[in-house]
Amino acid sequence: MYVIDEHLDQKRPLDNVYYFVDKISSCERHAQAFSLILNKLHKMNSRSSDLIRIRPDIKSSQINDLMSDEERFQNETLRPILKMQNDLFVLVFKNYIRKHKNVFLDLSFDQKSTYIENAIQKDIKFRNSLKGIVIGMFSLEEYQRYILNSSALNKRMMNMLIERLKDQMQLFSEESMAS
Repeated sequence: MYVIDEHLDQKRPLDNVYYFVDKISSCERHAQAFSLILNKLHKMNSRSSDLIRIRPDIKSSQINDLMSDEERFQNETLRPILKMQNDLFVLVFKNYIRKHKNVFLDLSFDQKSTYIENAIQKDIKFRNSLKGIVIGMFSLEEYQRYILNSSALNKRMMNMLIERLKDQMQLFSEESMAS
């Protein structure tokens, strides 16, 4: 008894079990590799959709066709991420105050406002760590959009974060720093 081998257009004896086992193993390896690739793609899509799903909705964020790409990115991506990560930003800034010997605590209101601005705008290491907290929450698609105009988006991101921290300055009082 013979079977036609489609790959080689030849007749092979059916009793050549080793040949068929090898063909089946080869197909299984290909199927496993394909399955791994599909799994990887699913995980990437799953990560992106999970990141977007867990973000808070911001009702006041307006999105329309007339806005620039940067403004759209700000309202669709940056605002929700900054809101979601707010507690972490507060904790990070408290740590920054401690590491700089609590100088912030002895400043007037206006000086504290300037201190927040300077910390974020002039301390490059601190600024980069804050950017990392935000960028780490981007989906893959958002990151691709971000890198097209990162300078303008970084500026928007840091300005929004400065305002967010200034609006919560009461959280950086001496009493709240103790906890």
